[in-house]
Amino acid sequence: MVTKTARGILLAALICYLGITFLNLLSQSLGAYDLARAVFCLAVVFLLQLAHSAPGFSKARTRTKVMTLTAQGLFSFLPLIWFGVYWGAMAGFFAGSLLLVLPTRAGWTLYGATSLSMVVPAVLAGRGAIDVVYLVQTTALTGLVVYGLSRLSGLVDQLTKARAELARLAVSQEQLRFSRDLHDLLGYSLSAISLKNELVRRLIPTNPYRACEEVDDVLVISRQALADVRRVASGYREMSLVSELSSAESVLAAADVSVTVDAHDTIEGLGLMTSTALATVLRESVTNLLRHSKASQCWISAQVKDGVVRLTIANDGLVVGSHPRSPHSGSGLGNLERRLEDIGGRLFTRRLTDDFDVDRFELTAEAPLREHVPTARRIAEELQPKGRTDHVA
Repeated sequence: MVTKTARGILLAALICYLGITFLNLLSQSLGAYDLARAVFCLAVVFLLQLAHSAPGFSKARTRTKVMTLTAQGLFSFLPLIWFGVYWGAMAGFFAGSLLLVLPTRAGWTLYGATSLSMVVPAVLAGRGAIDVVYLVQTTALTGLVVYGLSRLSGLVDQLTKARAELARLAVSQEQLRFSRDLHDLLGYSLSAISLKNELVRRLIPTNPYRACEEVDDVLVISRQALADVRRVASGYREMSLVSELSSAESVLAAADVSVTVDAHDTIEGLGLMTSTALATVLRESVTNLLRHSKASQCWISAQVKDGVVRLTIANDGLVVGSHPRSPHSGSGLGNLERRLEDIGGRLFTRRLTDDFDVDRFELTAEAPLREHVPTARRIAEELQPKGRTDHVA
């Protein structure tokens, strides 16, 4: 709508200038042949000006620009021989086209030369100094109006395309957030449910009471998974690192993995985004441990020092001959790295060998105690429709 309005204003201005020139010619009581010739020249100049004022014409081939400018120049100056200074406004169109099509220095130089060239027909017509100045000034003003309105129309067109691209990127970002949250949240929950069900199946014949307790845990995890799906769908999700530490201990213990947790008390004072990001890191790490390792021991450490929270998860289940995956190589760790980068944090992975030649895998996440929302995130939040509380992940 805005683009059509800008183009409409430009079109109206061009038609008004053409109308003024046509009325000036009518005042000269031209014959039918001369009047038809004038209308034809006006139509050609109008069409050429529309082409030069079109967005993107400056990127046309050089040959095309030379041909159209030459044609407009001929139809702008040759009619001066037949109609005199009453045709002068069309030179202003040509001056505006020079500014639109040519490089800056050449365009302004020829624009000035075109405006000053109107001294010649005025002097040949025997006009006084005031008429000469008026004709030069009118040509210069017409050129500026044509140039300004054409550029405005082009800028509005660019703005419209930029807004459409921002909308497309926002949709793409939302799709990425949705898939990332589903991966990070449900991967852990579904792995835990599967593990617990296998444990229940083994316990039913020998320890029905313990099996019932594990079934209760499965119900709790299932309800949490359902709640997570609803939060992802609504675009809002908070997670607590303290709660995830307790959940990780329970799940790993059910998988017969010995867990050692060293968490500083101050992690309870984490910022919302930091707590959510680190809790997601812990979930993904436990999920990967259950799926891709043969761990018998796991060490989890969460410490705060100099305003930075360091979460470390290590296990002894790295398969011999394998290599730690890069944060860039898979969707899980890649998602974690991007989440931490969003709040100014970092993610490290490495392979260790202890004194007993046992291969260990260690993942370390660092994040500020109180995160600062990056500029890109703040802009994205401002672009979101009012009334929503989507987190840009």
